[in-house]
Amino acid sequence: MSTTALSAQTTLRRRLLRSPDVLVMLTAIVLVLGLAAANPTVLSLANIFDLARNGLVSGVLALGVMLVLISGGIDVSFTAIAAFAMYGTMKLALGTHLSMLALLAIGIGIGAALGMVNGVLIAGLQLPTLIVTLGTLSLFRGLLLTMLGTTYIVDLPPSVARFGDTLLVELKTGAVTYSLPASFLILVGAAVLIFALLRYTIWGRKAYALGGSEVAAQRLGISLLRTKLSVYVLAGALAGLGGILHAVEVRIANPFDLVGTELNVIAAVVLGGARITGGYGTVWGTMVGVFLVTLINDSLLLMGVPSYWEKVVVGALIIVGTGLPILLRSGRRA
Repeated sequence: MSTTALSAQTTLRRRLLRSPDVLVMLTAIVLVLGLAAANPTVLSLANIFDLARNGLVSGVLALGVMLVLISGGIDVSFTAIAAFAMYGTMKLALGTHLSMLALLAIGIGIGAALGMVNGVLIAGLQLPTLIVTLGTLSLFRGLLLTMLGTTYIVDLPPSVARFGDTLLVELKTGAVTYSLPASFLILVGAAVLIFALLRYTIWGRKAYALGGSEVAAQRLGISLLRTKLSVYVLAGALAGLGGILHAVEVRIANPFDLVGTELNVIAAVVLGGARITGGYGTVWGTMVGVFLVTLINDSLLLMGVPSYWEKVVVGALIIVGTGLPILLRSGRRA
């Protein structure tokens, strides 16, 4: 092989190893193999189906967080939006026979409206994203508990149970049945939609440009107000969708659910390659990040590790996911 060809291959390997997406995949492979060596049931068919179910809601929420990070912001209020949309929708539906499609539409609408509140405060008043979303996290949760109620709603519309019982895949191995709910298709559809928006639309290019540099984006004629507002509205809509899917999964509307899981979702998005500084993030990487965090949490439970160790692992993942891009950029400059 010629010197030129060898040099080209070496350059390609270096670029691949410095790519966040490739590093995420390598991390996933190493973790899966390591956990499988410690506990063979990690790769069992039953556990794989459990991982898909357990990551469903987190996956939808992570898509919204990814959009905000791409645009250069950060959102910690998405779980409060999801809980508000879930509980508000089910309270509106009390005693009715609304279809699942109608419930999803209401939840998405509530989420989008709450996301618009974030967008107006951040894009319109130019307030810091972290401060605003910390404030709305408490605001939305407080409004939920004081205005909508604190009691569990167990009398959900029949369409929720029907949709929850609908299976996409069902496999039987002896006396054991493995299944994947049809609601998993909603995560797939949401991921495809966000991928298409980011990859093939002008809006997606504007979101990336905004996260790269607001000054440069403004010089290119991009409306910061409209782009930021649309990002937070879409993130809120995804949070609302995640809230409804959570109600379908647990068959109860609990106003105290979801809030407190922000770090798991943010860790998944950051581990998936999205940069805290903005301008980069992929749907593929985010889904792999959700898989990794769900796999780690589930594996710790399977191995009998105390649950409080999850916080240690999640914190470490956030540090690693945040530090990797910085190290990669330092390596390129070197």
